[in-house]
Amino acid sequence: MLRLLAILALALPLATPAHAREPLEQAVADAAPGATVHVPAGMHAVHLKLDKPITLLGETGAILDGGGSGDVVRIRASNVTVRGLTVRRSGTDLTAMNAGIFVERTAREVTLEGNRIEESLFGVYLDGAANVRVAHNVVRGMRSLRVADRGDGIHLWNDTGCTIEDNDVADSRDGIYVYVSPHNTIARNVVHGVRYGIHYMYSQDNLLLDNVSRGNLAGYALMSSHHLKVIGNSSEDEQSYGFLLNYIAHSEIAGNRVHRIDGQRDDAGGTVEGTDGKGLFVYLSQFNDFHDNLVADSQIGIHVTAGSENNRLWSNRFVDNRIQVKYVQNLAQEWSAHGRGNFWSDYLGWDLDADDIGDVPFRPNDGVDVLLWKYPSARNLMSSPAVLLMRYVQRAFPVFTPPSVQDSHPLMKASGPNP
Repeated sequence: MLRLLAILALALPLATPAHAREPLEQAVADAAPGATVHVPAGMHAVHLKLDKPITLLGETGAILDGGGSGDVVRIRASNVTVRGLTVRRSGTDLTAMNAGIFVERTAREVTLEGNRIEESLFGVYLDGAANVRVAHNVVRGMRSLRVADRGDGIHLWNDTGCTIEDNDVADSRDGIYVYVSPHNTIARNVVHGVRYGIHYMYSQDNLLLDNVSRGNLAGYALMSSHHLKVIGNSSEDEQSYGFLLNYIAHSEIAGNRVHRIDGQRDDAGGTVEGTDGKGLFVYLSQFNDFHDNLVADSQIGIHVTAGSENNRLWSNRFVDNRIQVKYVQNLAQEWSAHGRGNFWSDYLGWDLDADDIGDVPFRPNDGVDVLLWKYPSARNLMSSPAVLLMRYVQRAFPVFTPPSVQDSHPLMKASGPNP
């Protein structure tokens, strides 16, 4: 019998694929630079370190499982591709930045495409890499952790020339976080169920194009950055902000859409005091162009404060917001350019020459508004004769109106050709 078994063993084919007869780590270690390693279906308990040019290609049902510790995949080399895999269960150490896929600063020209990354502290962490493409991935964070204890879905730190596109990110701290990372493109991603959909800090010359944020605390938190192009993005059903600009300069915010920013709710369904939803919140931001944006059905259309000056606004549409403008500054500003202002759904002026431009300026705020913002309890007097008299006096004698916003060329229609 033993002799028969030996004969049968010799008769087996010798060309068995490497990954079918040895652990995945060994297959990766033995692969020549530039080789493609096919990962078969099934669960592979691994912590892979990719330190040479290689393509890791998952067959249908291939799972890399980190067992709840460390990084599942760590990329150290350039020209690495990871495609078609489920990557799950990294560690939970924020200090160590545990991730489903971690890309080190020595890496260039890396592609992460068509993967599903789940139950990982950080989905993808780019640590000083360059020219990385992260595309068509589904990233899910650790819902079992408090939001503050989670990592980000896709995290960039000191990276340049990267493209983050067509990803679906949820259940992380921030969806996509960009820190000290210039010259990157963030395009057509969908982010939901997180704190900030896309969060920028100290990052210059970036393009944010056609992204979708919905159901988050805030859609786009843009902070301490300049020369951003924020084009064609949408934000809907956020709790606090559609677009928050904090110390943003020399940037273009155009063609974006904001809907239903309703504020944070208490247990009774009312708005928590001081947490009104803001479509656009502009704080200490200067020399920016806002045009062709839509802000609709929100508690506050645009809130401008803290020295936000020298911004230009034209061809925007503010539709059915409970407060169209909240302007808390002592400097008068003109919100029109090129002879075109903005569309305001509550504008009551007229257009006698039929050029689609209102004949009288739009002034969204008066002294009573400012008084109510400073002293909210004064709302109890809204219908009192004294308040009505103050409004009448300010309309009849504009000299008593405090410095505020004026749109000298308000649009009569919500749509029309751009200048």
